[in-house]
Amino acid sequence: MSDGTERAGQAELTALQAALAAEHAAVYGYGVVGGRIVERRRAEARAAYDAHRARRDMLVRAVRDLGGAPVAASAAYALPFPVRDGTAAVRLAARLEQRVAGVYSDLVRAATGTRRADAAGALREATVRALRWGGESVAFPGLAERSGEQTGAAGTTPSASASAKR
Repeated sequence: MSDGTERAGQAELTALQAALAAEHAAVYGYGVVGGRIVERRRAEARAAYDAHRARRDMLVRAVRDLGGAPVAASAAYALPFPVRDGTAAVRLAARLEQRVAGVYSDLVRAATGTRRADAAGALREATVRALRWGGESVAFPGLAERSGEQTGAAGTTPSASASAKR
C-alpha cells in the first residue's frame, strides 16, 4: 500500500469514527427529545431515533471492515442547552441533525465508492430532518457554518462524569 493510499485509508477511518461518535450522541440526544417532545411529533422523533440507531450500527460494521475498533458511546452527554419542554426538545433535535450533517460532510470528503454514496445519503437525510425540526437552510450543509461552535459532533459532548469514568 502506498503512503498516499494509507493516508487516505486513515482519513476515511478517522471520519468514520467521528460519524460513529456523532451517531452515538444523536441516539442519546433523541432519548432526551423523546422524553420532552409533544405527542403530535413523537412519531417523527421515534423515526429519527431509529434512523440514527441504524446508521450507528452500519458505521460500527464499516469501522471494523477497515480494521478499526469502533469508538464506544459515552455513558452520558452534556446537552448544548437545558431541555425542559417540547420547544427546547425540537430545538435540540434540529441541532442534533445539523451536527450529524457536519460529520457526514467530512465523511463524504474522506470516503470513496459506496461508502461515499452512503455518507452523502446520510448527509441528505440529516439535513432534511434538521429542516423539518425547524433548523436553518444552508447552501452546503455541514461545512463552514458549524466551525465556530464548541460542542461535540452531534451537538452534545460527553458529560464530565462520563469522561471521568473512562
